[in-house]
Amino acid sequence: MDVRVALDVSAVPIQVAGAGRYVVEVARRLPAAGVSTVLVTRRHDAQRWREWSPESVVASIVPDARIGRLAYEAWLLGVSGAARNADVWHAPHYTMPRRSPTPTVVTIHDLTFFTNPEWHERSKVAFFRRAIRHSAIHADVLISVSDFTARQLTELVPNHAPVVVAPHGVDLERFNTDASFDDELFEQFALARDVRYIFFVGTLEPRKGVDVLLQAFGDLAKVDPTIELWLAGQRGWGLVELDRAMARHSAAARIHNLGFVDAALLPALLRQAKAVTYPSRGEGFGLPVLEAMACGATVVTTGATVMADVAGDAAILVPAGDGAALAEALATVVALSDGERERRGRRARRRAESFTWDSSLSQHLVAYEMARGRS
Repeated sequence: MDVRVALDVSAVPIQVAGAGRYVVEVARRLPAAGVSTVLVTRRHDAQRWREWSPESVVASIVPDARIGRLAYEAWLLGVSGAARNADVWHAPHYTMPRRSPTPTVVTIHDLTFFTNPEWHERSKVAFFRRAIRHSAIHADVLISVSDFTARQLTELVPNHAPVVVAPHGVDLERFNTDASFDDELFEQFALARDVRYIFFVGTLEPRKGVDVLLQAFGDLAKVDPTIELWLAGQRGWGLVELDRAMARHSAAARIHNLGFVDAALLPALLRQAKAVTYPSRGEGFGLPVLEAMACGATVVTTGATVMADVAGDAAILVPAGDGAALAEALATVVALSDGERERRGRRARRRAESFTWDSSLSQHLVAYEMARGRS
């Protein structure tokens, strides 16, 4: 594709998850699609991007501190050499430069800053509401990561720019059903291999439903004396009550917080779990559900959300916030026979295979062409 794209990767944190994973996957694939790619990074964050996307040009021009980064993006980044020399500027995380002559594409992940502000830090709600409204109206093209988000966008900001829906993909080579080396990985990271556990992975914050999971696990632990709960993911915000609930939990000794786990270990944790659960109250996409299904895991997640759209008939759905329903579903999954677990695992894998990063990237290329055509 004969187009020069500047991709702003400056908001991706050191520990990559969720929206950050999306940005990495796009950055890795753009040059192979024939796109002349410039990755715009923070000033001291160039090396990992050179490793992830060696055929891209790296422009390390954005201040490292968050406040400085946002101010620089708003008033200076759009008129930088990286922007002026590009055919398209891609802002992959809601915000965009306030001043820029370059056709701009903005990715909108979710609209929960509008629909459920209580799920976010108060300061971020005000900032991202303004940013999303501005981007929705002033960008040349918007990318939505799901039909679910696209529908909400039309309801909340009806006079928005054209939208291209580009669902996330999954790395089907990394997240796979081959358990040949799982024992070695568990040993390498000092994890017991003979433990029956329920697994959750995601940033720990109010909307993820970990409070509901703790309630459900308490019910399950009363009737199953050996089952454990393993939590993985970085710490987010609003964790005071969650930390107290974990410390006071009736089965606290069987709850293990693994923190942010190594990329090599995560697929093994998904494969070996008796159940993978993602009881989030709402997301823009819910990538952990897709990654778990790619590993052949039996997933329990929330209905009437985008996760239900992603999972199709390959996961068990429960109402958001319903601890009793979640406990019942987890008990059912934990008790599955090996044969039934394998059958469900094959169905989950087939569903996951319909989501690829190459397919997602093809929609990004459509968005870039649309933006360039509108200039």
